[in-house]
Amino acid sequence: MTEVDEVVPGAPLNRMLVSVLSLIGFFVALYLWAHNAGLTGPIICGVGDCATVQSSEYARIGGVPVSAIGVAGYVALFVLSMMGLQPGRRSSRAIAALLLSGSTFGVAFSAYLTYLEAAVIQAWCQYCVASAIIITLIFFATLPEIPRLRSPEGAA
Repeated sequence: MTEVDEVVPGAPLNRMLVSVLSLIGFFVALYLWAHNAGLTGPIICGVGDCATVQSSEYARIGGVPVSAIGVAGYVALFVLSMMGLQPGRRSSRAIAALLLSGSTFGVAFSAYLTYLEAAVIQAWCQYCVASAIIITLIFFATLPEIPRLRSPEGAA
């Protein structure tokens, strides 16, 4: 092994996947946020009833659009995953913990919102369903972070 190989081991593939998925989720949430902010015309929804979901009382939490929370969450996951790809941070327990906890919160919050769509609002938004699928995939992609948390130095 050369000195460069010891300093720069292969980047964690799961973090690469998290970065790509969080970027996709960002654009889904950004479209909904732009709609909620009045920056677009009527929401384009080929499947479901996005307008009903987006205009429901559950589309905001304390005046903050749920889509804005989604944008912030996806940005945070993207930044963390990109930071975790840097050579000096690949075994970071802090990044591993933040990725895992952030995706766990995201998937739990998304499950709650999906419940609201099904049981309370009784309407589905295709973008909300897409975001739920994306955050679930991100959650599964962060599961390889668990060994990094258990290791005193982290695991590459």
